[in-house]
Amino acid sequence: MLECILVGIGGFIGTVLRYLIGLVPIKTDSGFPIKTLIINVVGAFVISMITALAAKNKSMNPQIVLMLKVGVCGGFTTFSTFAYETSDLIQKGNMGVAVCYVLASVVLGVLAVFGAQMMIR
Repeated sequence: MLECILVGIGGFIGTVLRYLIGLVPIKTDSGFPIKTLIINVVGAFVISMITALAAKNKSMNPQIVLMLKVGVCGGFTTFSTFAYETSDLIQKGNMGVAVCYVLASVVLGVLAVFGAQMMIR
């Protein structure tokens, strides 16, 4: 039960952080969803950093790791928003922007994972 509470607390923190980033007044003329991209890349980096730190430091509390990975990062990242925004761009005829968004999200997300792991090693 404690794990569920910790994940819930972490989810609250991650969700509030995502909401606050959503309030930052950034608009692009193309409609490119830059805030969602930033959130997903930062989330990929942070969850990888936590995982690498936990693997390197066996004394880290597994409940805290769970709260950070599943709760905070799960509440912060926005894959469902990414999928919706991509389909919205396609439906509005912005196929080029949609393809750029998908490629940027995947490539930068994977690079963020490797970057975090390299920083911890």
